[in-house]
Amino acid sequence: MHPGLKTVIELQQLDAQIAEFSAQIELLPQEVQSLETQLHEFIHAHEERKQRLAKNQKERKESEAEIQTIRARITKHKDQLYEVKTNEQYKAMLKEIEGEEAKVRAFEDRILEKMLEAEDLEEHIRDAAARLDSEKARVAAEVQKLQALRQEDVEKRNELQVRRDADAASIEPQLLSLYERLRRGKRGLAVAEVRDGMCTACNVMLRPQLFNEIRANESVVTCEQCGRILHFTEPPTDAPEAAGDQLASS
Repeated sequence: MHPGLKTVIELQQLDAQIAEFSAQIELLPQEVQSLETQLHEFIHAHEERKQRLAKNQKERKESEAEIQTIRARITKHKDQLYEVKTNEQYKAMLKEIEGEEAKVRAFEDRILEKMLEAEDLEEHIRDAAARLDSEKARVAAEVQKLQALRQEDVEKRNELQVRRDADAASIEPQLLSLYERLRRGKRGLAVAEVRDGMCTACNVMLRPQLFNEIRANESVVTCEQCGRILHFTEPPTDAPEAAGDQLASS
């Protein structure tokens, strides 16, 4: 195989691996942010429930105090029943007492609703409080793991970059310039394999003469359609089928 062709194939493989590691490295801050956001949302929900419980308890106390005030008025009105002079005044006083008693029942219903809500909130608060430390530990462990993986990826990418720089330095400048130009303009794919007489990058059938030249891999040839550097790899021999043919012939 042409030495320059062999090197640009290796360059293509190295650049693909470097790009993959770079993408993983760049993705890490987002993954860390996602974990920290999950923890923040967990803590925020926990604090919000605690605030709602405090508000719930305050509203219950206010309702209980209001009931005491109303009941005091009811007692006063009942005492006044003995002081009214007319039947109309008596009926009016009874109606007012009934209205106050209805207010008491409304406040009692509200207190019952708040008690049920408080039970639900307290259950969630207890559960979250029990899980809080483990959630913090889990997120811290995940972040540490991601940072360790990132460091590994950085080291591997640096190793690949050293190999890549060495390969690039060994290619003749004109071929390297062609490769770099194609890599920038073809979304990172500067080298393509020829298979079944076709460029696998643009899926265009090659002229027989051009295909034969590429098949030899003795020169640097570019695709007439997409401009990529082309190479040919002999398809692997189908060992099971070959063995079957031998058995049939015997």
